[in-house]
Amino acid sequence: MTNTEKLTLWRERYARSEAAFAAERMRMDERERLYAGERDIEAVSGPGPAKAASHVRNIIAELIEAQVDSGLPQPKVTARRKRDEPLAALIEDMLRNEMNRMDFEAMNDMQERTALIQGAGLFLCEWDQRREGRPGELAVSLLHPRAILPQEGVTGGIGDMDYFLFTVPQTRDALRRQYGKRVEGADALGETEDNPGEVVTQCVAYYRNAGGGIGLFSWAGDTVLADIGDYQARQVWLCRDCGGIVPSGAAASGEDQEPCPVCGGGDFERSAQDHETLTEDILLSDGRVIPAWEDGAPVRVPYYRPGCYPVVLRKNVSVYGRLLGDSDVDKLRDQQNTVKKLSTKIGEKLLKGGSYVTLPAGVSADKTDSELKIIYLDNPAQKAMIDVINVQANIAGDLAYQNHVYEEARQAIGVTDSFLGRRDPTATSGAAKEFAAARSAGRFESKRVMKNAAYAALFEMMFKFKLAYADEVSPVVSAGDGGGRVYRDFNRYDFLERDENGGWRWNDDFLFSTDVAAPLAQNREALWRETTRNFQSGAFGDPSRTGTLILYWHKLEQLHYPGAAATKASLERELTAEG
Repeated sequence: MTNTEKLTLWRERYARSEAAFAAERMRMDERERLYAGERDIEAVSGPGPAKAASHVRNIIAELIEAQVDSGLPQPKVTARRKRDEPLAALIEDMLRNEMNRMDFEAMNDMQERTALIQGAGLFLCEWDQRREGRPGELAVSLLHPRAILPQEGVTGGIGDMDYFLFTVPQTRDALRRQYGKRVEGADALGETEDNPGEVVTQCVAYYRNAGGGIGLFSWAGDTVLADIGDYQARQVWLCRDCGGIVPSGAAASGEDQEPCPVCGGGDFERSAQDHETLTEDILLSDGRVIPAWEDGAPVRVPYYRPGCYPVVLRKNVSVYGRLLGDSDVDKLRDQQNTVKKLSTKIGEKLLKGGSYVTLPAGVSADKTDSELKIIYLDNPAQKAMIDVINVQANIAGDLAYQNHVYEEARQAIGVTDSFLGRRDPTATSGAAKEFAAARSAGRFESKRVMKNAAYAALFEMMFKFKLAYADEVSPVVSAGDGGGRVYRDFNRYDFLERDENGGWRWNDDFLFSTDVAAPLAQNREALWRETTRNFQSGAFGDPSRTGTLILYWHKLEQLHYPGAAATKASLERELTAEG
């Protein structure tokens, strides 16, 4: 197929997916408006015009914010074979390093709200090779569910699709720098006098190719930006004239194209490489050596391919037959609408109330703002006819019903007073409060399970991308048993081994999950208290012995207790002096 035919095909697929997903996108926009405190009140029945609320108590935002979990799941890697346990520990430390480098805390905070509001959030995992003079690195970013266009009719999961698309706003200059092409015929986003169509929509499609691998097709307007049939394979540029491998910079299409450095030709094609030829012996961390030559021939090893779509879908709550999970905003929509009606009604009642003065006919009163006001009477009998009537609306019933609706909304989600940290009259002791909070948190167990499952899938994908594309050895730092730091290297060749037939294979036989004890491990104050309690109870030995004190302060040093290292050193000098 020609580029024009492929562009037509993908535009047709884009149109079908967009039409099938249009209703869901409209619901997404409505959820965002409700979370932001939309003032429109839906009509009780019929398609009548919406009324604007004069006061909005945003219970949707309140109950969603109460559920936001800032805890970041930590990787847990299990080796399927005992000899691979050191590699599993190395993978865990590498993943933690990558999470710190890419500021996962900020991404998690943003995705927490997105998943609760829209029912799902997405991670996009890529390999970034655009850093000048430096090796490539992992790049994980977030995708809003509104950006994705799934294959029509497929609701099981991203991996079940033959293809899916997503859109991302890009500047024309950014696309030209990345792809070497000038974008023409694209609809501009946010076009103004100061921004004459510089930002356009890039469409990206991932699909399963004939061999089961991953392909990529991307375009903007009438310009095809990328067409890679085997996207996750190692790609090289070949000169069509001489067949030699040329640098990717020389093969960049566009105004900056350079000729072939070998023959001077200017026609290039992209080719996938299945194997690499070693140029020198490789010394591995365990002392093994992968030779560059065997039996007089250079050693060729296969390139690793992740073989999975680079997108991870995190659901809020799973619902059968729906690609995206269940949204909390959808559960609270009716209650939010009722609360807006009642808040507006209560405000109108209170504002329309007031004080009224009765005066005899023909009698006038001073209406100025002065402290002393004068009423002009014709005779003393008119004084008895002067009175003040206070008209106050009765809002007790409205407030009672509003509180009932609010409680209904909280029960639908499972947020209790104990979970919010409020006074709970049903819990009369500290243990009872902890139990009530734990029971409430149990309502959210499914959400935690889905979050951990998404992070586990992302950790596995990150490892596979490192295994496939990390040609450079990357440093990995971790905490040692003695409280100090341990520095190692992540070398993808450490995972290269012989198979049963004597050939080379990549070892990816690891199980990925999340560490359920990580939230406790991140709570240092709780660990300090628990360690002190164990020390006082004699779990470390006789508390009066200097050796026990050294062990106790060593544990606190591992938990980063302030001043623990200096105290331990002082006790060690004292023990040495005691002889």
